[in-house]
Amino acid sequence: MRKLTMYNFITLNGFYKGLNEDISWHRHGGEEEGFSIDSLQQDNMLLFGRVTYQMMASFWPTPMAMESMPDVATGMNNAEKIVFSNSLDKAEWQNTRIIKGDIVEEIKKLKQQPGKDMTILGSGSIVTQFAEAGLIDGYEIMIDPVAIGNGTPIFNGISNDLNLMLTNSKVFKSGVVLLSYVPQ
Repeated sequence: MRKLTMYNFITLNGFYKGLNEDISWHRHGGEEEGFSIDSLQQDNMLLFGRVTYQMMASFWPTPMAMESMPDVATGMNNAEKIVFSNSLDKAEWQNTRIIKGDIVEEIKKLKQQPGKDMTILGSGSIVTQFAEAGLIDGYEIMIDPVAIGNGTPIFNGISNDLNLMLTNSKVFKSGVVLLSYVPQ
């Protein structure tokens, strides 16, 4: 059975994005970039909601991405990707397919099929839906040492408790902390 992991970075006060989708507060230094490169080498299928997909697709295939973070850009561009959207009709970013409809049922089906493990990047609304359905096998949360005035909290709108067990932690020189959890 395929595993489904979520990865997100958040502020100290629990926001995964600021107003107007702002993530400029996120620290992505050398160590954090190394973590991203190592994670991409696992060759997981990457999953996105429409908003995160459009943000990622507007950056990673660009010359600026290749110049600033060539290894991460190569990994992101070459990875197999799924975007969950009922409004997108076409996915321009290479190796991307669109899944419409009942995404919880679609993930249940994908988890039962042989193939690559899957990682959700960002995409708070699908993280909440999949967490509530008990479909996420692991949570990777990178906490930046910053608080912002307003934004969207991780697990926004969750209606049930999500009890997790810490399995690992890592502190980066920048002050960023990575916490790894599994459901209890």
